[in-house]
Amino acid sequence: MTAPYAVQLEEARGRFYSEVEALSPFRSPWQRDRDRVLHSTGFKTLQYKTQVFLNHEGDFFRTRLTHSLEVAQIARSVARNLGVNEDLTEVIALAHDLGHTPFGHAGEDALAHAMKEWGGFDHNLQSLRLVTEVESRYQAFDGLNLTWETLEGLAKHNGPVKKPSSWLVDFDQAYPLKLTSYASIEAQIASICDDIAYHGHDLDDGLRAGLLKFEDLEEVPLLKTYLDEVRALDWKKRDPVDRDQRIRHELVRRVINALISDLTENSLLTLKDLAPQSADDVRYAGRAIIGFSMDMAKKNKEVRKFLYANMYRHWRVLRMARKARKALTEIFSILGDDPRLLPSSWREKAIMKQKTGDETACRRVVADYIASMSDRYAMEEHARLTDLSILV
Repeated sequence: MTAPYAVQLEEARGRFYSEVEALSPFRSPWQRDRDRVLHSTGFKTLQYKTQVFLNHEGDFFRTRLTHSLEVAQIARSVARNLGVNEDLTEVIALAHDLGHTPFGHAGEDALAHAMKEWGGFDHNLQSLRLVTEVESRYQAFDGLNLTWETLEGLAKHNGPVKKPSSWLVDFDQAYPLKLTSYASIEAQIASICDDIAYHGHDLDDGLRAGLLKFEDLEEVPLLKTYLDEVRALDWKKRDPVDRDQRIRHELVRRVINALISDLTENSLLTLKDLAPQSADDVRYAGRAIIGFSMDMAKKNKEVRKFLYANMYRHWRVLRMARKARKALTEIFSILGDDPRLLPSSWREKAIMKQKTGDETACRRVVADYIASMSDRYAMEEHARLTDLSILV
């Protein structure tokens, strides 16, 4: 039984292209969405896309794939705690990063700058474009033809869309997503659990890589609380290397648990106060319903500020980010100026757009191609396009 404010099966609004859901009588529409996302090309590529560290820098650092799986696990736990639609929560969490470029945010920055004259680039919007246009797996339609509720969640999981892109305006006219309202409670859960996963695994990866030291964490109140708690455990029987690894895991586990617990408890209080009786009551509440308490929100912001200053701006990360931006900028410049150099399927799309005089659409195909790349493929493509010793 789900809470009245959850998205209900009987209220499902269907898909852009009509399908007979009875073809899969043992799966809800959102379970079908989840399975389509899991089998998509975009999702598979996430295993070789940067989170913070490039894929080849180590076997145990997070990638976009492992990040998405961790977000889905946390989000599903919170959804269960609140009695809402777990399947919908899970698919939004799994699909939220499908539009990311290779090389993480550095790659997105490069592509956004390169596309500035032609509508820009945003990974959140690209996730929506990928599941509605870019994926090509079905005879009857482009994209994955996901449900209205999943598309709404991808479009609005960060809140109402105040300044939609021209593409989103056109899509919304064809298939209204109520862009000015908040998203479902399930989408709100997926969004904030993205932050929880980020902070947890970036702490873990930063400590593992040596970019952060335990002593550095003492300046952040939330982290110091749990670091002190973990250090107070009996570690006498552990050798130093094993001890530090276990301290790291114990710390990250406690931080994630604290964030999830506070999020659940505060959201339950908000739900009790507002008493929404339908999913639309959540959408039109005029505020986000899922959130931390004021105290935890402050502590969470301190963690974010610390990670930004000490990890994301670390010289090792910045150096790699600069090289990544340079590589993607050069790839876009070469292929944008001469789309005949694109691989066959992408070349046909780009040249067709170019022949109609639609340069924006042609450049968008190039951007779609670059966004679809893994880190490794992007490095190889850059070499193919710029290294004279490589003939093909």
